[in-house]
Amino acid sequence: MSPRKQQILREASALIAREGYAAFTMRAVARASGLKLGALQYHYRTRDELLRSLSVFIVGEYRDGFAAFRAESAPGAHDLHALLDYMAVESTTTSWQAHRLFPQLWAMALVEPVMQEVLDELYAAYLDFIEGALREHGVEAPRAEALLLMSILEGLTLFVDPQRRWHTEAPATLAALHTLLEVRYGIPAEGG
Repeated sequence: MSPRKQQILREASALIAREGYAAFTMRAVARASGLKLGALQYHYRTRDELLRSLSVFIVGEYRDGFAAFRAESAPGAHDLHALLDYMAVESTTTSWQAHRLFPQLWAMALVEPVMQEVLDELYAAYLDFIEGALREHGVEAPRAEALLLMSILEGLTLFVDPQRRWHTEAPATLAALHTLLEVRYGIPAEGG
Protein backbone atom coordinates (compact mmCIF):
# COMPACT_ATOMS: atom_id res chain seq x y z
CA MET A 1 0.00 0.00 0.00
CA SER A 2 1.37 3.40 -0.95
CA PRO A 3 2.17 5.96 1.74
CA ARG A 4 -0.53 8.24 0.29
CA LYS A 5 -3.18 5.53 0.63
CA GLN A 6 -2.06 4.87 4.19
CA GLN A 7 -2.35 8.59 4.95
CA ILE A 8 -5.87 8.67 3.48
CA LEU A 9 -6.90 5.67 5.59
CA ARG A 10 -5.41 7.21 8.74
CA GLU A 11 -7.32 10.42 8.08
CA ALA A 12 -10.53 8.48 7.42
CA SER A 13 -10.06 6.60 10.73
CA ALA A 14 -9.45 9.86 12.59
CA LEU A 15 -12.51 11.41 10.93
CA ILE A 16 -14.73 8.56 12.11
CA ALA A 17 -13.26 8.69 15.63
CA ARG A 18 -13.66 12.46 15.80
CA GLU A 19 -17.01 13.01 14.08
CA GLY A 20 -18.67 9.60 13.97
CA TYR A 21 -19.56 7.11 11.29
CA ALA A 22 -22.17 9.43 9.77
CA ALA A 23 -19.35 11.78 8.73
CA PHE A 24 -17.70 9.07 6.61
CA THR A 25 -18.31 10.42 3.11
CA MET A 26 -15.95 10.67 0.18
CA ARG A 27 -16.02 14.48 0.36
CA ALA A 28 -15.27 14.51 4.09
CA VAL A 29 -12.40 12.04 3.71
CA ALA A 30 -10.99 14.06 0.82
CA ARG A 31 -11.19 17.25 2.89
CA ALA A 32 -9.60 15.58 5.92
CA SER A 33 -6.81 14.22 3.71
CA GLY A 34 -6.14 17.59 2.08
CA LEU A 35 -7.28 16.33 -1.30
CA LYS A 36 -9.84 17.31 -3.85
CA LEU A 37 -12.59 14.74 -4.36
CA GLY A 38 -11.19 13.75 -7.77
CA ALA A 39 -7.76 13.10 -6.29
CA LEU A 40 -9.28 10.87 -3.61
CA GLN A 41 -11.24 9.01 -6.31
CA TYR A 42 -7.96 8.37 -8.11
CA HIS A 43 -6.93 6.25 -5.10
CA TYR A 44 -10.40 4.94 -4.14
CA ARG A 45 -12.99 5.15 -6.89
CA THR A 46 -16.02 4.53 -4.69
CA ARG A 47 -17.05 4.80 -1.07
CA ASP A 48 -17.37 0.99 -0.95
CA GLU A 49 -13.81 0.56 -2.18
CA LEU A 50 -12.62 3.06 0.43
CA LEU A 51 -14.64 1.32 3.15
CA ARG A 52 -13.19 -2.09 2.26
CA SER A 53 -9.65 -0.74 2.38
CA LEU A 54 -10.39 1.15 5.59
CA SER A 55 -11.78 -1.92 7.34
CA VAL A 56 -8.75 -4.00 6.38
CA PHE A 57 -6.43 -1.16 7.44
CA ILE A 58 -8.06 -0.67 10.84
CA VAL A 59 -8.11 -4.36 11.67
CA GLY A 60 -4.53 -4.66 10.43
CA GLU A 61 -3.45 -1.91 12.83
CA TYR A 62 -5.15 -3.69 15.74
CA ARG A 63 -3.81 -7.07 14.65
CA ASP A 64 -0.26 -5.70 14.43
CA GLY A 65 -0.56 -4.22 17.91
CA PHE A 66 -1.90 -7.49 19.30
CA ALA A 67 0.87 -9.46 17.55
CA ALA A 68 3.47 -7.16 19.15
CA PHE A 69 1.82 -7.69 22.53
CA ARG A 70 1.95 -11.47 22.09
CA ALA A 71 5.57 -11.36 20.90
CA GLU A 72 6.54 -9.58 24.11
CA SER A 73 4.90 -12.34 26.19
CA ALA A 74 6.91 -15.35 27.21
CA PRO A 75 6.59 -18.25 24.73
CA GLY A 76 3.44 -20.22 25.50
CA ALA A 77 2.40 -17.85 28.26
CA HIS A 78 -1.12 -16.50 28.35
CA ASP A 79 -0.96 -13.54 30.68
CA LEU A 80 -4.50 -12.22 31.04
CA HIS A 81 -3.42 -9.52 33.45
CA ALA A 82 -1.07 -8.11 30.81
CA LEU A 83 -3.84 -8.39 28.20
CA LEU A 84 -6.21 -6.39 30.42
CA ASP A 85 -3.62 -3.65 30.79
CA TYR A 86 -2.78 -3.73 27.09
CA MET A 87 -6.39 -3.44 25.94
CA ALA A 88 -7.34 -0.82 28.52
CA VAL A 89 -4.28 1.36 27.97
CA GLU A 90 -3.74 0.77 24.25
CA SER A 91 -7.27 1.83 23.40
CA THR A 92 -6.69 5.23 25.00
CA THR A 93 -3.13 5.92 23.89
CA THR A 94 -3.03 5.09 20.20
CA SER A 95 -2.57 8.11 18.01
CA TRP A 96 -5.84 7.50 16.23
CA GLN A 97 -8.00 7.37 19.35
CA ALA A 98 -9.12 3.74 19.33
CA HIS A 99 -11.30 4.38 22.37
CA ARG A 100 -13.40 6.73 20.26
CA LEU A 101 -13.11 4.71 17.05
CA PHE A 102 -14.30 1.33 18.32
CA PRO A 103 -17.86 2.34 19.22
CA GLN A 104 -18.16 3.81 15.74
CA LEU A 105 -16.89 0.56 14.23
CA TRP A 106 -19.61 -1.31 16.10
CA ALA A 107 -22.19 1.03 14.58
CA MET A 108 -20.69 0.56 11.13
CA ALA A 109 -20.77 -3.21 11.55
CA LEU A 110 -24.54 -3.07 11.93
CA VAL A 111 -24.98 -1.70 8.42
CA GLU A 112 -21.73 -2.50 6.62
CA PRO A 113 -21.17 -6.27 6.16
CA VAL A 114 -17.48 -5.80 5.34
CA MET A 115 -16.92 -4.13 8.70
CA GLN A 116 -18.76 -6.94 10.50
CA GLU A 117 -16.51 -9.50 8.81
CA VAL A 118 -13.26 -7.84 9.78
CA LEU A 119 -14.38 -7.10 13.34
CA ASP A 120 -15.40 -10.75 13.73
CA GLU A 121 -11.92 -11.75 12.57
CA LEU A 122 -10.31 -9.40 15.07
CA TYR A 123 -12.51 -10.52 17.94
CA ALA A 124 -11.78 -14.16 17.12
CA ALA A 125 -8.06 -13.54 17.77
CA TYR A 126 -8.76 -11.92 21.15
CA LEU A 127 -11.29 -14.60 22.04
CA ASP A 128 -8.89 -17.42 21.21
CA PHE A 129 -6.18 -15.84 23.34
CA ILE A 130 -8.44 -15.32 26.35
CA GLU A 131 -10.09 -18.72 26.01
CA GLY A 132 -6.68 -20.44 25.78
CA ALA A 133 -5.48 -18.70 28.92
CA LEU A 134 -8.63 -19.64 30.81
CA ARG A 135 -8.35 -23.23 29.62
CA GLU A 136 -4.72 -23.32 30.85
CA HIS A 137 -6.00 -22.29 34.28
CA GLY A 138 -8.64 -25.03 34.33
CA VAL A 139 -11.71 -22.83 33.90
CA GLU A 140 -14.73 -25.07 33.38
CA ALA A 141 -16.42 -23.07 30.59
CA PRO A 142 -13.54 -21.13 28.99
CA ARG A 143 -15.44 -19.93 25.90
CA ALA A 144 -18.34 -18.48 27.88
CA GLU A 145 -16.00 -16.88 30.41
CA ALA A 146 -13.82 -15.49 27.59
CA LEU A 147 -16.89 -13.91 26.00
CA LEU A 148 -17.78 -12.39 29.35
CA LEU A 149 -14.30 -10.91 29.77
CA MET A 150 -14.31 -9.56 26.20
CA SER A 151 -17.69 -7.94 26.83
CA ILE A 152 -16.35 -6.25 29.93
CA LEU A 153 -13.22 -5.04 28.16
CA GLU A 154 -15.18 -3.66 25.22
CA GLY A 155 -17.62 -1.99 27.59
CA LEU A 156 -14.77 -0.01 29.13
CA THR A 157 -14.70 2.20 26.04
CA LEU A 158 -18.35 3.06 26.57
CA PHE A 159 -18.05 4.10 30.20
CA VAL A 160 -14.56 4.88 31.45
CA ASP A 161 -12.45 6.00 28.50
CA PRO A 162 -10.99 9.53 28.66
CA GLN A 163 -13.96 11.12 26.87
CA ARG A 164 -16.68 9.61 29.05
CA ARG A 165 -18.41 10.79 32.17
CA TRP A 166 -16.86 8.21 34.48
CA HIS A 167 -13.29 8.39 33.11
CA THR A 168 -11.89 9.04 36.60
CA GLU A 169 -13.06 5.55 37.58
CA ALA A 170 -10.89 3.85 34.94
CA PRO A 171 -8.04 2.85 37.29
CA ALA A 172 -10.43 1.41 39.89
CA THR A 173 -12.38 -0.42 37.18
CA LEU A 174 -9.20 -1.96 35.80
CA ALA A 175 -8.16 -2.96 39.33
CA ALA A 176 -11.55 -4.65 39.77
CA LEU A 177 -10.95 -6.65 36.58
CA HIS A 178 -7.56 -7.77 37.87
CA THR A 179 -9.24 -8.86 41.11
CA LEU A 180 -11.81 -10.78 39.06
CA LEU A 181 -9.01 -12.70 37.35
CA GLU A 182 -7.41 -13.50 40.68
CA VAL A 183 -10.54 -14.42 42.63
CA ARG A 184 -12.85 -16.00 40.05
CA TYR A 185 -10.26 -17.73 37.89
CA GLY A 186 -7.33 -18.15 40.28
CA ILE A 187 -4.97 -16.32 37.95
CA PRO A 188 -2.43 -14.45 40.05
CA ALA A 189 -1.02 -11.12 38.92
CA GLU A 190 2.64 -11.04 38.01
CA GLY A 191 4.70 -11.70 41.08
CA GLY A 192 1.55 -12.89 42.90
